[in-house]
Amino acid sequence: MNWIILVIAGLFEVAFAFCLGKAKETTGNEMYLWYLGFLITCSISMILLIKATQALPIGTAYAVWTGIGAVGTVLVGIVVFKEPATFLRLLFISTLICSIVGLKVVSH
Repeated sequence: MNWIILVIAGLFEVAFAFCLGKAKETTGNEMYLWYLGFLITCSISMILLIKATQALPIGTAYAVWTGIGAVGTVLVGIVVFKEPATFLRLLFISTLICSIVGLKVVSH
């Protein structure tokens, strides 16, 4: 269950990065709503990370959390914000995914 909580925390990290990207693209009240979304998703992500680290090793949990956030944010950047999807970028994202899976496999 703690691994599921950690994955959800990582997805909320992706959500707060998405909110930052959307806030950058907007102005006025809409921008402030995206910043509010950032604060809410960031808070949820941190609370879930704290919950997960009560049972999982902090080093592993933090590495997996940031890895999910990094992979998800790059993918959101490519799909939503039309950032380039170069071969090397996808290669390194793939190695990061393998590292996250590897940490899960070797952790108890």
